[in-house]
Amino acid sequence: MTPLNYNHLYYFYSVARDGSIAKASERLNLTPQTISGQITRFEAQIGVNLFDRKGKKLQLSEMGRLIYQQAEDIFLLGDELKNVLKTQEPAHYLSFTVGITDVIPKVLAYKLLSPALNMKKPVRLICNEGDQSSLLADLAINKIDLILTDQPLQLGGHIKASSQLLTQSQLTFFAAKRITSKFTEPFPLCLSGQPFLMQGKKSAVRQQLVSWLDKQNIATNIVAEFDDSALLKSFGQAGYGLFTGPTLIEDKIAAQYQVEIIGRTEEIKEQYYVILLDRKTKHPAIVEVINAVNY
Repeated sequence: MTPLNYNHLYYFYSVARDGSIAKASERLNLTPQTISGQITRFEAQIGVNLFDRKGKKLQLSEMGRLIYQQAEDIFLLGDELKNVLKTQEPAHYLSFTVGITDVIPKVLAYKLLSPALNMKKPVRLICNEGDQSSLLADLAINKIDLILTDQPLQLGGHIKASSQLLTQSQLTFFAAKRITSKFTEPFPLCLSGQPFLMQGKKSAVRQQLVSWLDKQNIATNIVAEFDDSALLKSFGQAGYGLFTGPTLIEDKIAAQYQVEIIGRTEEIKEQYYVILLDRKTKHPAIVEVINAVNY
């Protein structure tokens, strides 16, 4: 069998990681034609198509995804070897890459993931943000080890993964003092008619919140919607409207964004899940994160 050409493998890996030949050629300081030609030769050598070409778009084929997973492990080990040669010290850290959906509050993500950095074995934590669909695609090709999200994995998917409820929280209402100073009614009546900053349609808690407000006969004025929870809170801090967040971290939210707690409801539960590939269930950092949750 012809020996594997690791230069060809690296060009393929770079294009798959960067998402396009143009981006990979710019990073590698090579012409797109050079990289395209090397990948074509690599495909001819191994006898499989690595990409499904649709116009100018490149999508990994089934075999391409499999080879990408193996290539990532190979070049990660190569990076560790270069680090060992540079520092003359063995690489002791454990890599732990987490995908975090936009709707997850950053303070909560820190609270849930920080136990991984307290392990005896040093961990290099890498956090990537995105929507659940794109993160699931990254999980499928082994680019990330875990997804932290507010929604479980839907049935009927093509990924051999599982979701696990990590923790849940009641809902707290917040507002800047310039809004709360005008309240004349107790909670929750004080919410009626107030400007409201609502979670975007990607958020699992949005429909629960809308139904609860309707049940309480509270008519709110939704002035803005946000997929990014941090951006929502920043607008809330500036006094553009009241907003909600997990009761689990209400003290952190109030202190960080300098807002006041208006009230809470036990009727709405925000749930937070981890999604991981079945073969990743024994990853030491994942085990640590799951076992550390005692809420």
